[in-house]
Amino acid sequence: MADDPLTRSARLHEYSRAANPIGAGITPRVPIEQFRASLHRDRTGSGEVALDVSEQLGVPGPATSPALCASFVRIAPDEPLTTAPLSTSELYYVMAGAGRSRIADPAGAPVEVDEVPWSEGDVFVLPSAMTAFHIASADATLYRVTDEPLLRHLGVAPSARRFEPTLFRAADLKAELARIEASPRALDRNRLSVLLSTEEQALTLTVTHVLWAMYGVVPPGAVQKPHRHQSVALDLIIEARPGCYTLVGRHIDADGRIVDPIRVDWESGGAFITPPGLWHAHHNETDQPAYLLPIQDAGLQTYLRSLDIRFA
Repeated sequence: MADDPLTRSARLHEYSRAANPIGAGITPRVPIEQFRASLHRDRTGSGEVALDVSEQLGVPGPATSPALCASFVRIAPDEPLTTAPLSTSELYYVMAGAGRSRIADPAGAPVEVDEVPWSEGDVFVLPSAMTAFHIASADATLYRVTDEPLLRHLGVAPSARRFEPTLFRAADLKAELARIEASPRALDRNRLSVLLSTEEQALTLTVTHVLWAMYGVVPPGAVQKPHRHQSVALDLIIEARPGCYTLVGRHIDADGRIVDPIRVDWESGGAFITPPGLWHAHHNETDQPAYLLPIQDAGLQTYLRSLDIRFA
């Protein structure tokens, strides 16, 4: 009966018409979207600008992918900023400035580390719905990624911390990347990059159990050949000159080149979305190295054994 509360929401679909709702246009695809550095450079005072494409995704916002939300955060020295996301994982990259973040568990559970000092080039991650009080000692800009959209979709709240607050210092990231670049086999590798990982993620080798983070370089004149994966990449361009770009497309030809690619030009301090399942290749046609920091939900995808990363 139509008014039966137990059956009124029940729907039945013929399999071949409903098995691929993305291909049928029912579930929107993840867009290729760029976010200009002016979103943070033109801002004065403290505040946060979400890189929001929730309307295109057809999901509650803000969201930069179905599982993740990225934002630019500005913190003025005289205006501390508080964040308290409903998330399992929160990542920050310090684009400029310096300061510290005092952290606390809103449930009152003890935290081994209750303050994270940070400066330009540092990365730090915070677990499970932590309240953070961010204080800048010099005008600061941070790039922030959380998995709030994933929890919003699932209708859940985190019940336990899966890792502890962790800081990756800029000097250590740069030293490790330089060591990788100096390797005799460096030019044979598809990417010259450092993957960030926490001790607790021994199974996935990712920065949290949901997030994946990579600090990478594209050398002068280099082309990093196409690859693809099923996680969405939220790419932050740390430093790049005009002439650096990414080509993105659905197919590659017999020579490993992307067919009918879309070109995404890089901008220092800007960001863009690389959708899942698309081939993408990074190009640097300048005489200076270019640096990037992609963040993905590949921690979750790797745990599910569904990342399916492939190289041309």
